[in-house]
Amino acid sequence: MNEARMRLEEQLRQKTLEKGQTADTLVRFAFDMMRRAYAPYSHFTVGAALLGRNGKIYTGCNVENAAYSPTCCAERTAFFNAVADGCRKFEAIAVVGGPDGNVTDYCPPCGVCRQVMTEFCGPEFMVILAKSHTERKVYQLRELLPENFKLN
Repeated sequence: MNEARMRLEEQLRQKTLEKGQTADTLVRFAFDMMRRAYAPYSHFTVGAALLGRNGKIYTGCNVENAAYSPTCCAERTAFFNAVADGCRKFEAIAVVGGPDGNVTDYCPPCGVCRQVMTEFCGPEFMVILAKSHTERKVYQLRELLPENFKLN
């Protein structure tokens, strides 16, 4: 892990420990949610766990539909759950996914999910990609979507 990634990981650890949550907890919740995914067409299951600034964790899994466009990704499901609960400010999200629930690599958010993240999060928002409970990469949102769309 390079020095910048180590700093991001430490920042996340410090932020979440203040609220009683850790990056490990987010990853564990994301793995749990992956098992709840409904993916009969792609067989690619994804789970996400989103930490609100209120200290709560909001979860999501991907839900597919035969018409494809009504499909909702795990990340957006987590954000929409949080917004429905009244939370609009966030610290970090953990994302895991793989074919038939087998995580063999990192699963970065799609472009639509990255854009949804920019609606509610600043450029420092942390995105944790995990391929096991101990192997993960941490990015800031600005790295995943450097030129996001904003109406202002």
